[in-house]
Amino acid sequence: MIRHTVAFRLTHPAGSSEEHDFLAAARVLADIPGVEQFEQLRQTSAKNDFSFGFSMEFADRAAYDAYNDHPAHTAFVAERWVPEVASFLEIDYEPLA
Repeated sequence: MIRHTVAFRLTHPAGSSEEHDFLAAARVLADIPGVEQFEQLRQTSAKNDFSFGFSMEFADRAAYDAYNDHPAHTAFVAERWVPEVASFLEIDYEPLA
């Protein structure tokens, strides 16, 4: 299993319609084959300046790679993520044996 996570901050003002639209558009990622346990999260720690997080799981490396190459993912990254995300940190995990 691979857990794919990303913490990020948008270029949009907090609570704006643009912020809402971005989060709504990101739900397309949940429909990509192989994506399990998709979550959109609000970051609450005062220890960093990220605002949101996405988390999802994949059964194996093949499912994760297929997600990365899927047209819906690549389109979202090009059309929404790149122009609207100010900063991010991506962390992918695999359980320890």
